[in-house]
Amino acid sequence: MSEGSLIIIFAVLGVCLGSFVNAAVWRIKVKKDIVHDRSECVHCHHKLVAGDLVPIFSWIALGGKCRYCRKPISVQYPIVELAVMAYFVLSYLLWPIALDTTYAWIDFGLWLSYGVGLAILFVYDLKWYLLPDKVVWPLVALGMVNFVNTGLWHQWSLGQFFAEFILAVGVIAGVYYVLYFISKGKWVGFGDVKLGLFMGLALGWQAGLVALLLANVIGCLIVIPGLALGKLKRDSRIPFGPLLIAGFVLAGIWGHQLFDWYIGGFGL
Repeated sequence: MSEGSLIIIFAVLGVCLGSFVNAAVWRIKVKKDIVHDRSECVHCHHKLVAGDLVPIFSWIALGGKCRYCRKPISVQYPIVELAVMAYFVLSYLLWPIALDTTYAWIDFGLWLSYGVGLAILFVYDLKWYLLPDKVVWPLVALGMVNFVNTGLWHQWSLGQFFAEFILAVGVIAGVYYVLYFISKGKWVGFGDVKLGLFMGLALGWQAGLVALLLANVIGCLIVIPGLALGKLKRDSRIPFGPLLIAGFVLAGIWGHQLFDWYIGGFGL
């Protein structure tokens, strides 16, 4: 199959799953079944038909309003659909490992699956300052599958499996648990600890460390100007999940190169 065909496939798959992300965010909030419940208008609760659910195009065709009650549909919907589509396409184009083995395709397939779950968490945490277990724990399970796949791919010994596991768990989840314990949940939430567990398993400790550093850098780039401009206060609540997720995505693509570059800077 040609590269162009694969890009089209990933684009279509991404935009459709972006539509699922939007539905899942709302369904989790109102305690509906993520998979089986039908989509409906969040205002009038009219069940939506196929013509209302075409990603991006339905929102444009309807002028950003519900077909039935004419109340506005949040611009969140096309933005998330485009973002997940971009994640799928750019992941394929920028993937650092040749997709020429079964292990490599499993790794890439898991990466795309992460994107769907992380998109749900990103939006949910931005809106309600919470990382729901219904999404976090399945991601942890996928991260463990990836960890085992990586170990088999690199033919780790049993001792190396154990050492890599301890480091992967400790690099983010361990640090965040200490912060959570010391501050009694005031500095970071326990959801961030669980998200850190997934990140360490999915990335490994080297790229996981890069993700943690990137998340903090991105946070500083947002918080410091916000404080300087008066848009944020010292006690403003900042959801850290989206920052961790942004760091995860960057580290997943460029993490090992950044880690090698950073360590190389110390002559190690």
